[in-house]
Amino acid sequence: MIRTRSFVALSLAALLVSGQVLADTVKEIRIAVPDISAGPTPSGAGIVDVLRDRQTLEKEFEKDGITIRWDFFKGAGPAINEALANGQEDFAYLGDFPAIIGKAGGLDTRLLSAVARNVKLYLAVQPGSGITSFETLKGKRVAIFRGTATQLSFASALAHQGLKESDFKVINLDYNAANAALAAKQIDATWSGAGVLALKARGLAELPLTTVDLGGAGSMQAVLLGRGAFVDEHPELVARLIKAQQPAIAWLRNDAHKQDYIDLVSRLASYPPAILTADAADQSLNTIFAPQLDASFIDNLQHSVDLALDAKLIRKGFDVKTWAEPRFIDAALTAAPHTADTATQTPQASR
Repeated sequence: MIRTRSFVALSLAALLVSGQVLADTVKEIRIAVPDISAGPTPSGAGIVDVLRDRQTLEKEFEKDGITIRWDFFKGAGPAINEALANGQEDFAYLGDFPAIIGKAGGLDTRLLSAVARNVKLYLAVQPGSGITSFETLKGKRVAIFRGTATQLSFASALAHQGLKESDFKVINLDYNAANAALAAKQIDATWSGAGVLALKARGLAELPLTTVDLGGAGSMQAVLLGRGAFVDEHPELVARLIKAQQPAIAWLRNDAHKQDYIDLVSRLASYPPAILTADAADQSLNTIFAPQLDASFIDNLQHSVDLALDAKLIRKGFDVKTWAEPRFIDAALTAAPHTADTATQTPQASR
C-alpha cells in the first residue's frame, strides 16, 4: 500500500511537472503593429511589411510548431499599450511616444532594437489659407492623433520654434479622420506623415513645412519592444526573432531596393506609389532603418522622454539606457554581418 501511494504521489508530481512544461511551451508569438493602411489590407510599413511579405518569422519558427500572429491596431499606440499591459501581445513595433508613455506609466517593456529613425512629418493646411509656418497657424484648429508618435513629434517641432501645444486649438483625430476633416475644411491644419501627400495631389492641401525644414526637429523614431515577462522567460526566442529579421532589414536598407519597397507598401497600405515615391525621394533607407541601439538613437529617445516630461505629456521621466536591452540586436548583427550580401529576395509585390 505504501509503495502504491508513493507511486501515485510520484506519478502525480510528474504529471504536474509535465503540465507545467506544456503550459510554459510557446505555441504562438503575438506581435502588435499600428495599422497605417488606408485600405482593406493592414500595413505597418517599414520592416513589418517586408517581414510579412516574405513570411520571414513564420518560416523561422514553423519547425518548432510556433505560429506568428500579427495584430494590427487602428487605435495605434494607446491600444497597443493596453494590449501589452493585459499580456495579450509579446512584441510591438511602435512609435517612440506610445512606447515612452507605456514605460513612464510602469509598463514592463524592453527596448530591443531601433526600427526607424528620423522619419519625416508634414504640416498640411487648407489651400489658400496663407498659413506658411507654425507662427501663422497660432490660434487655429490643428488635428493631432494623441497618444501616438505624431503628438510628441508635434511638441518637438513646436518647441524648436519656441511654441507649445496650448498656442493652438488641438483636436484629437486619427490620421484618416484628420485627412477627411482637412479636405472638408473642418480644420485648418494637421501634422502627419506621408498620407497628406495624397491630399496635396488632389489640390485639397498645401504642405508649407516639414521636419526637414526644421533641421530634423520633430522627426519621428520607432522601436521594437518586448513584453518584459516574455523576454525574461524566453530569451532564446527573442534572440532568434531578432536574428531572423536581419536579412530582411539588410534588404530594406539597400537604397537600390527603394522602388520595390515603395511598390510593396503601396500594395498593402493602399497608398498611391507616386505619394510614397515623393516622400522617399530625399531620404536614405539605409539611414532610416538602421536597427542598432547606438548612442545617437538612445540620446534622441532620451531627449524625447525629457521633452514629453517638460510638456507634461507624461508624469514621470526615466533613463532610456536602463530601458534598452541591446544584447539581442548586438548579437544578431555580430553573428550575421554578411546579411546585406544574402538579402536579395525581392518582395512579392514587385515580382
